[in-house]
Amino acid sequence: MIHDGRENFGGYLEDFKPGDIFKHWPGKTITEMDNHLFSLLSMNHNPLHIDAHHMAGHQHGKILVNGMLVISLVVGMSVRDTSGRAIANLEYERITHDGPVFHGDTIYAESEVLDVRESKSHTDRGIVYIESRAHNQRGEQVLTLRRRFLVPKRGE
Repeated sequence: MIHDGRENFGGYLEDFKPGDIFKHWPGKTITEMDNHLFSLLSMNHNPLHIDAHHMAGHQHGKILVNGMLVISLVVGMSVRDTSGRAIANLEYERITHDGPVFHGDTIYAESEVLDVRESKSHTDRGIVYIESRAHNQRGEQVLTLRRRFLVPKRGE
């Protein structure tokens, strides 16, 4: 038998139960290049993210990683375990930056299923509501976010 990885990429509605926790692996060490490239590609030229000289006089004393990069990274880390079969991402909410992220930090994440429900308009799918939490290599929480995504039911 040949396995191509798709069978384990995300889940069907029936695979999710409130209280389930997915620990996403591997983590990702954020490099200076990751942060600068993301900031410049997204047109975020805030000196907090790209100007080491400016940040030397800031309360943190060094460049902060762009928060949108951390959000993108955590959502991306969660896809294999959660929304890999998604029909659509529906909503992102309650995003909090719980602590600073710096070049060289390694981000790890986990997602907890908060709610699962069938779609009211289509019987072949449903909505999964999760909270993802990220922490750095020291175990300090740096990000929390919630999102809803639409997934198919099994065999429909």
